Amino acid sequence: MPPPALLRLCLCAAAAASSFTLRGDYSLAGLFPLHTAARRDDTSLLVRGCDDATFKNHGYCLAQALRFAVEEINNTTTLLPNVTLGYEIYDTCSESTNFHATLCALARKGRQDVQVLPSFQHYEPQAVAVIGPDSTRLALTTAAVLSLFLVPEISYEASTELLSLKRLYPSFLRTIPSDKQQVKAIFLLLQRFGWTWVVLLGSDDTYGRAGLDALQELLTASNVCVAYRGTIPANSDASNPDLHNLVRILTDVKVNVTVVFSTRGGVPPFFEVVVQKNITGMVWVASEDWSLAQAIWQVPGIQTIGTVFGMAVEKPEPTMLERFEAWKMWEEGAMAECGSKAEAGRESVESTRLDCTQCCTGCHALVTASDMYDAQGSFSVYSAAYAVAHGLHDLLGCASGACSKGTVYPWQLLQKIREVNFTLYKSRISFDAHGDIHKGYDIVMWKWLGPKWASDVIGTFRVNPDRLSINPGKILWHTEDGQAPSSLCSEACKPGEMRLQQSRHKCCFSCVACPPGTFLNTSDPFDCQACAMDEWAPAGSKVCFNRTIEFLSWSEPLSWALLALAVLLMLLIAALAVLFALNASTPVVKSAGGKTCFLMLGSLACTCSSLFCYFGEPSQVACLLRVPLFAISFTVFLSCVATRSFQILCIFKLNARCPALYEAWMRRQGPVLFVAASTAAQVALCVAAEAVSPSVPRREYGVRDEWVVLECARSAAADAAIAYTVLLSAACFVLSYAGTDLPAAYNEAKSLTVSLLLHLGCSAAVLCSQGALRGQAETVARVLSTLGTLAALLGGYFVPRAFVILLRPHQNTAEHFQMVIQEYTRRLAAA
Repeated sequence: MPPPALLRLCLCAAAAASSFTLRGDYSLAGLFPLHTAARRDDTSLLVRGCDDATFKNHGYCLAQALRFAVEEINNTTTLLPNVTLGYEIYDTCSESTNFHATLCALARKGRQDVQVLPSFQHYEPQAVAVIGPDSTRLALTTAAVLSLFLVPEISYEASTELLSLKRLYPSFLRTIPSDKQQVKAIFLLLQRFGWTWVVLLGSDDTYGRAGLDALQELLTASNVCVAYRGTIPANSDASNPDLHNLVRILTDVKVNVTVVFSTRGGVPPFFEVVVQKNITGMVWVASEDWSLAQAIWQVPGIQTIGTVFGMAVEKPEPTMLERFEAWKMWEEGAMAECGSKAEAGRESVESTRLDCTQCCTGCHALVTASDMYDAQGSFSVYSAAYAVAHGLHDLLGCASGACSKGTVYPWQLLQKIREVNFTLYKSRISFDAHGDIHKGYDIVMWKWLGPKWASDVIGTFRVNPDRLSINPGKILWHTEDGQAPSSLCSEACKPGEMRLQQSRHKCCFSCVACPPGTFLNTSDPFDCQACAMDEWAPAGSKVCFNRTIEFLSWSEPLSWALLALAVLLMLLIAALAVLFALNASTPVVKSAGGKTCFLMLGSLACTCSSLFCYFGEPSQVACLLRVPLFAISFTVFLSCVATRSFQILCIFKLNARCPALYEAWMRRQGPVLFVAASTAAQVALCVAAEAVSPSVPRREYGVRDEWVVLECARSAAADAAIAYTVLLSAACFVLSYAGTDLPAAYNEAKSLTVSLLLHLGCSAAVLCSQGALRGQAETVARVLSTLGTLAALLGGYFVPRAFVILLRPHQNTAEHFQMVIQEYTRRLAAA
């Protein structure tokens, strides 16, 4: 009869170190949490067994999955022909037992000690590979030790990203996705529903801290803000004041979404307090370790906490689970026989151990069990065993149909396992450079049918490339309106409003409309960007618009009207020149100035031609000629008018008083000199204006926000040239007004005075409107002013004489002029 301790071990279907054993050519070490040990003094150097610990059904299911996989592999004729796999299953109920199991796996083959050598290239341990352990805490210890010997370790549940560091853990691989992928899935889920104000809670261990660090790093680089980050106390109960304080903070920060990245152990007390505090309607995002754990959803009243999303490893293929279930049922059929053999002692201790460990009742109905966590973990163990088998297949050259049985060193097998790439029940098994499996997550949601719990896959996260897909029709929101709740610190700004950050959280802000000339680029919601020079934007704009190019185009209807008037004036000037040329010897033409009339008409024609420089897009030539052509030609006309008015005044008024003045004026060619001198002065002013400040085309952006005004650059010297013509006009006005009492044939003072007044008024209006009118309106005002001036001068000086020539020829005789002069003389004598 076997020793009582061994018998108890078999009957309980549990073990201390190395109780489940199967001999084979090559052995695997399986590290599984068959029990849950109470927290002990970690400073103790003693390795206590797990006999007094609580049996853990989940760990036993995982151990059975390894046994099932090894049996399948040994029964195949293609994967490892003529080679058998064995296993040693260890209970890792505590850190000390986990470390002891690691050393047992590392012990030299056939020995019970670990030999320290200068090089482990030819070191042959008991196990060619280690499957497990389950938790991040234990895996970090195991990986650090096994990596020294380059013994392949494939974990089925340790997901922390730290284990991906090949510099520290070169021999570590896993058949569960890294938390790096889980963090990406959670991040994309938050973004999918626009949740930008969240709380992060994690367990007080490496799994929780590392997961939250990675998640917070992603959130910090995005538009999601962490309102609060807290730690769930380890090994506590619902009476722990730290838990109550944590839940109070959760309500104070006023968020609707909380991410709980924690191991299963610390979550139930936390949710007991959440239920006590009556927190409802919140969205909870669960990490993979507790999202489907039965211990969590069995917390009384937890169905009231709100909507629970969770990360879950991709659901295994049902075919594998069905075969696993059938295998277990066959195993259970032998339980009675196993127990009776052990009691009767008809077999050796070793045989009894082998027989009794083939019996399992703890994993019954795995496929139909509500806790799919067991099924996912079992498939991860199953995949790990097959990964080792495929590595051995390549290393031993089994592709030929027979494996070459030889010594297998761990580092050789590690290299082959890294390179495996095979399909297992529609699931691709391969590892990347970090030893992580290429696998994604299912997005699950808790559902309640009365008191009955269930979970439903409402989306998936797949890798290479990373992509999240959600089926909104499957989501049942625990809100009054049945819609997805929002979780925002501040409501989104309206289009064209920038965010003015109010605290260290960029999600908390006030909204301010962008000022004119700026727009809000979606890439930076906190700063309004200036539009380009040729663009504009009103206040509160999200885009810029092209500015309107403003100038007096040739194609404008208004331009056609103005051009028509200018052409009519040119034709009138030409007609008057022809008329005066045909009647050059008549008294009317001579009294108007004789040949000087043609110079005056020519200068007016040049003045009128300057108007054509105002139409179309300003060019270098147009800007150069616009002011000088007008100023010089108009100066010639005004100079002629001034000399003619002065001569008549001299003849009729000054000659009698000072006859020498008129004689000197005529003898020294006074009219010619005056016209030449005044014109030369104007030319000098125009040349100086162009030399000091050239009039060149420019684009003016400051007139109106939506305009780009094409104009000629202004200069003070050019304004001086215009002012010179105004002063000359004023002098002409004075001279013409002084001749209001001259003979009728020589008295055009009234009409000329009115014409010059109109010209001065137009000039004043243009000068005063320079600040008010810009762009096309300013150009039109200048053209109309010039047209009005030309029309007034032609009408006041030349048209009356043309009227006499054409319609009153009897007044265009020497006799008529003599009679008019005599009447003027008699009137003066009578006075």
